[in-house]
Amino acid sequence: MKVQQRLPLIDMLRGFAVLGTLGTNIWIFAYLGDISYITTSNYSGWWSLNDFLRMVVLFFVNGKLLGLLTIMFGVGLELKYQQALRKGNAWPGMYIWTIVFLFMEGLIHFTLVMEYDILMSYAVTAIIVVFIVKFGDKAIKRALYVFGSFHAVMILLILVSSLLGANASLTGVDPVVSLYENGTWFEQIQYRLTNFLYYRTEAIFIIPMNIFLFLLGVKLMRNGVFLQNDKGRQARQKLFKIGIFIGVPLNLLIFIPGGVFDLPVRYLFAPILSIGYIGILGKVLEYKKLDWLWKRFGEIGKMSLSCYVLQNTMASIIFYGWGLGLGGKLNSIEVIGIWLTLSLFQLFIAHICIKHFHVGPMEWIRKNAIQSVTQK
Repeated sequence: MKVQQRLPLIDMLRGFAVLGTLGTNIWIFAYLGDISYITTSNYSGWWSLNDFLRMVVLFFVNGKLLGLLTIMFGVGLELKYQQALRKGNAWPGMYIWTIVFLFMEGLIHFTLVMEYDILMSYAVTAIIVVFIVKFGDKAIKRALYVFGSFHAVMILLILVSSLLGANASLTGVDPVVSLYENGTWFEQIQYRLTNFLYYRTEAIFIIPMNIFLFLLGVKLMRNGVFLQNDKGRQARQKLFKIGIFIGVPLNLLIFIPGGVFDLPVRYLFAPILSIGYIGILGKVLEYKKLDWLWKRFGEIGKMSLSCYVLQNTMASIIFYGWGLGLGGKLNSIEVIGIWLTLSLFQLFIAHICIKHFHVGPMEWIRKNAIQSVTQK
């Protein structure tokens, strides 16, 4: 199937996913790098209202929007593949340069802004997936089974070991809290580079999952899931049911304290709900009275790289000691308010950029940099 026109649902989903990842990252910024605030490992009983509000937000976003964003990267890769076929270009051909620049963008983002960057992991994933796609549908199907099964078995083994008493939960890092509360920006950069391998552990760990979700995005694209016709709506209805009847019950395990389900929810159950979000947001897009709002999310999607970096940069300024220094001083309602405010600000910025320049600043830099390299 060859799709030549831009599909609005794809941009909307990508924009929704980018803003949703901030819904997870905002707690890491707000608590100065202490990732225990996106887990249940520090709790042996029920939460206070403040903690419960945080967990409600994390139920909707933690891992789910990252999973959706990963799927949409796979969709983007498939669109580039289709474009190469239409033009008769070799594959992966010049797309390799896009992957190289994605890795460099991730490295810069990791160094200057945030240690939990996802772009480098996506670049490594993409370099594998482009060759799987090159070998055709059978290779894609086989890789889906292999990488999906490997990742699922690995997470389930961790879950079983946790139930048997082993500690496999994500935990906070106390020295980081002090650094982000009192350290300078340059000291934070030095810390990230010094601990580069440690902070890239997750990025490496999730590569099998990323490959599966990239390829899932490729398959969804080829199956017409994002088309605004009966075929697309029927496909999205199936995804909706998967999300509601399987994804929601499994992700409710996030409310069980003690840390046992932290890893399974984020890395195995969350992507199931990510699939459901495609169905849910596909239904939402058909509500035409809010077309203006869906278009704003679509504009975020068109400059997703710029918005991803922008939102993390703004959060750093707001919470870290070298900025406004609000880290560790706000309750959950205030943190949620900042997340929503930053999201609204990005909707405004994206609208201005797309209206006047048709592209985001980082997308413009990447496009021109790749052109300057490939045209030599």
